[in-house]
Amino acid sequence: MTELAEVTTLLLSRIRDVADHPEPGVMFKDITPLLADPAAFTALTDALAELTVRHGATKIVGLEARGFILGAPAAVRAGVGFIPVRKAGKLPGATLSQAYDLEYGSAEIEVHAEDLAVGDRVMVIDDVLATGGTAEASLQLIRRTGAQVAGVAVLMELSFLAGRQRLESALAGAPLEALITV
Repeated sequence: MTELAEVTTLLLSRIRDVADHPEPGVMFKDITPLLADPAAFTALTDALAELTVRHGATKIVGLEARGFILGAPAAVRAGVGFIPVRKAGKLPGATLSQAYDLEYGSAEIEVHAEDLAVGDRVMVIDDVLATGGTAEASLQLIRRTGAQVAGVAVLMELSFLAGRQRLESALAGAPLEALITV
């Protein structure tokens, strides 16, 4: 078994399915058992850091909230800066914001205006790629700062929700890396 296959097997073994959460008919993928297991969390951190380095990123953007949990240790391991992208109204000081549509309504994310600049290459990290709305908005926000998108890396892609297809044009050739695809 290859090292990547071993990591994938380990990660999958620590993700718990929770039926009917947050509503009936939804099978929620709970990553808290993975985070509680030091070997699995370390393997995940190492894999995300390796992708960050491989794609030449100088900073990691973590998407609120689980992207913070995964992105911050990966940034430390990769030796790059970490930038949180938050829901609107959570960051003090000057921010740039990006609105986007959800299935039922809209949302807005923000980043500190001075945290990203021309010359930065940014890896976006999150736990799950679902419909791709938040990731797409983050790519638009990153480019508005003058920074380049090095790629997007997620623990898990829910392929049946077609987020990859939604992101295709926003990625503009940057890679989308999913450690697990369901």
